[in-house]
Parts: sequence; structure tokens; C-alpha cells
Amino acid sequence: MTPPEMILVNADIRTMDPHFPRVAALAVRGGRVAALGSDGDIRALAGPGTRVIDAGGRLVLPGFHDTHLHVQDGGQHSAESADLSAARTVAELQATLAAFAASHTRDWVLGGFYYAGVFGEHNLDAAVLDAAVPGRPCMIMASDGHNGCVNSAAMARVGLTAATADPEQGRFVRDARGAPTGLLYERATAWVDERRPAPTDDDFAGGVRLAQAHANAHGLTGLLDASVEERHVRVYRRLAEEGALSARILATARIDPSETVAGALARVERLRRMSLAPMFSVHSAKFFLDGVLENRTAAMIAPYSDPPGGNAPLMFTPGQINDLFVAFDAARFQIHAHAIGDLAVRAALDGIAAARAANGFWPAWHQIAHVQCIDPADLPRFAALGAVANIQPLWARAEPSVTEIAVPMAGPERARWIYAFRSLRDAGAMLALSSDWTVSTLNPFEIIETAITRQPPRKEGTHPAFFPEERLTLAECVEGYTVNAAIAGWRGHETGSLSPGKWADLILLDRDIYACNPYDIGDTRVLTTLLAGREVHAA
Repeated sequence: MTPPEMILVNADIRTMDPHFPRVAALAVRGGRVAALGSDGDIRALAGPGTRVIDAGGRLVLPGFHDTHLHVQDGGQHSAESADLSAARTVAELQATLAAFAASHTRDWVLGGFYYAGVFGEHNLDAAVLDAAVPGRPCMIMASDGHNGCVNSAAMARVGLTAATADPEQGRFVRDARGAPTGLLYERATAWVDERRPAPTDDDFAGGVRLAQAHANAHGLTGLLDASVEERHVRVYRRLAEEGALSARILATARIDPSETVAGALARVERLRRMSLAPMFSVHSAKFFLDGVLENRTAAMIAPYSDPPGGNAPLMFTPGQINDLFVAFDAARFQIHAHAIGDLAVRAALDGIAAARAANGFWPAWHQIAHVQCIDPADLPRFAALGAVANIQPLWARAEPSVTEIAVPMAGPERARWIYAFRSLRDAGAMLALSSDWTVSTLNPFEIIETAITRQPPRKEGTHPAFFPEERLTLAECVEGYTVNAAIAGWRGHETGSLSPGKWADLILLDRDIYACNPYDIGDTRVLTTLLAGREVHAA
């Protein structure tokens, strides 16, 4: 027998395989796990050319999968924008933007990742940006990707005036005279983007390289780009052909309400045919069924409960949802639905139910992402329909976007079901954990800590737990980043656990997260990340 090219010994390996749950060593041959066992058993397999990695007794886990993030766009946006994530006052936002503008001479000054829970119609408009960047077009985007703002020079450059009609699925916020204030909601941000200089494919390829290196450093070996179009596929295909991908990338193609069923299906089938590479494939269709609570575009079953009241419609009609879900399910695509409000969650479940009724059951593992609000009557429907709850636990904590916006809008009775992750799991739902980066941190250990504590990290002060009865356990979180995430991404047969025959995608950690204080899990560092036995990150 050919000796393994690598063995890992003196380790505490949690394989996530129930047949071999915990071992001390493993061997890798052809990029796959060839054997599991004791130090002695595995050392005996080594040949003269076998690389030996001594883990020093540290914890080893399968590589993690993030099943909802924005790899290409987020990476490119990060590379060209001021990071506004730490700003909590207008003065801080302006200072960061002004310093960034002074650091380069590009025509447009861009900023990203501002907190929509702090900045909105009450304190953000073109005048705020004019003070920071007075002479050049400036555009900033919120971390949630649903809100943005431009300055006066940018509005002049793209021709945004009082006479400009709102784009489909978007809104220009206006003052009492009807003039745009500079704030952009939903697809209004895309309207501006389409009228400013476009990044090149090389820029986007650089964004992928930045994002995947960031992911590898946090122990991620599988990624799902949560909204792609033809340009994304073109760039990924090129990188895959060059052997430049250091993470296994899946993608979900965005569907717009203006498309016909036949047209959307033909377009996405073409993208699928373009992306049949081992390291990259389009396997699903993405539907934004609503927006977000922060800009009042989340669709709720009953109107909002705060003083302004109101509600938002679904972005697709129920008839469209059912017709599209049935057609894509029949063509063997996975459904990936963005759903924030409880009406959007229900509509996604109704669409999946229609697809099951029309096409029969198959292991599609259709995913509903975010599930910020849910009617308790819909909790058991996930398990009944074989749907995955794709959740971002970092958001399930007491901070302004939740306590000052979401809770008042939902009202006391519905607020109990905001981020109801324990209730979902207890009702039988499969949970896949993810980040929605660049909306928030990519770091899975910070996310896991919050899922367990339902509190911000201790360095941010003392905060009450946000509905502590909805906490998850560490074992459930690791499962949500490994075996569950791999199954949800249709690759559980070859990743997600360190089982013989699967890819040797694994991570070596600086601490035992099963033994440390839960409030210290977020500080975990990944020392080594291997993809098919090849080192893609070393601390």
C-alpha cells in the first residue's frame, strides 16, 4: 500500500463521525482521510516521504463551512472601501471617511459596513457625507447590504434628482419637498452602482482572494456565495481553472421578481452548466422575499407594532413564489430564500410545500436564511418539509438593531420569537450556522459564543441575555458548522466530517473549545487550516 503523504498525530480529533467520534491521529492519502486511529497505528503507516504534523495535544475539527456569505462582492468591497464598522456617532463616521478620502486620489470615495442600527433617516443624509468628502462623489453602504447613502456630488454625477423614479424593489428616501436626501434603500443602492465606474473582473478576482484568505484564517474550508450573477460565475470559473481557490465554493443565483419562470430557469440553468468544477458550482436559486427591519422593508403577518406602524409587502407575490419554487425544485435546484419577517418565512415554507406537493420529496435541503421573526405555528414546518434554517446567531443579542428597532417593531408578543433558534431545533429543524459576511464578522468562534450565550462579548460590557431560553449548545453549534452545513450544501458525502474517504479538510485550534469558558470561545485562534491535506492557513 502506498504510504500516506501526511499524518497528523498527538491530537484530540473530534471527527464528527459517529463511528469514530474521537481519535488521536489520522492519515491523509490523495488529499483524503485514509485512516483514523491511535498514534501508534497511524505512525506505523508512514513512509520515508510522509510529512508528520504533531498537533501537540490540541483540538482538531473538520473544516467549517459558512453557508451564507458574500465572498466575491464582500471581498472586493472590503478592498476598496473605508471600514465604517466601528463608527457609532456621526463624527466618528465622518472622521473615518475623511481620513480614507485623503489616503487616495480615486474619483469616488467609498465606505462600507456602517451600522444601520445606529445610522438612519434621523442622522444620516447627503449633508453628513458632504462634510467629510466635499469635493468628490462618495457612497457608503451599510453592513446589512440593504441600506446606503450618497453625497451631493454623487447624486449630481449619477443624475439622482427629485424627478428620478424609485427603482423596482428600491426607494430613494426623500425630504418633505420630494428631493432625495441621499439615503438609499434596497435596490436603490444598485441603481447608483450601475451609474458609477464598474470594478473589473481582476478587481473582483482580487476580492475573492482576499475573502478566501480571511475565511481560511478562521477555519473555513467551504463557502456559499449567497447571491451571484453571470459576472460572479465568470470570475469564479477563471479562478477555479487557475487552481487559485483555497475554499470549496458553492453559489446561489439571484432571481428577480421581474423575470418569467421560464426565463429565470433558462438563465440559471446556463449558469449551472458554466460552473461544473470540483471547487466551484452554482447549485441553487436565491430569492429575496423581503428586506430588513432596519429600513422597514421586512414583511410581517401583522403590521409593525411601533408608533409609525405600517408593514412591507413581499418582494414576490405568493403566486410567483409557488410557481418559481415548483419550477426550480423540479429542475433539481436548491431554493435559498432570504426571509426576515414572519410573513416572508411563512411564504418560503408555503413555496417549499408547493414544490414538495408537485414534485415529490427529494433531498434538496432547501434553505431559508435569517429567520429573524417566525410565527410559532411555523416552527414544526421546517422538519416536516426537510427545510434548513440557515441562521446567523451573532445577531441574537441585545444591541441597538435588535432592542431599539426589531423588538419595538415586533411588539412584546412577537418579539419572543425573534431568533428562536432553540425552538427551531427542538421542533426538529436542521440548523446550519453562517455569518452573512460582510454584514458581520466571518469568525465562526465569535458567532458560536453568541449562539451559546445570547450576549455580546464581555469586552463590550455587561449585557442581559437576549431570550436565554433560545440558547444553543456548543455541540449543536459545531454540528451546524460541519456536518449540517455540508449536508445543506450537498457535499456531506465528501466533507463535513473527518471520515475515511472524505476530503482531509481540517483545522487545528489554539484551545479546547469543549473545555474552556463559553465566554472565551470567541477568542479562539485557528493555528492551521488544511484543504485536502494542503495547508491554506498557518498562524
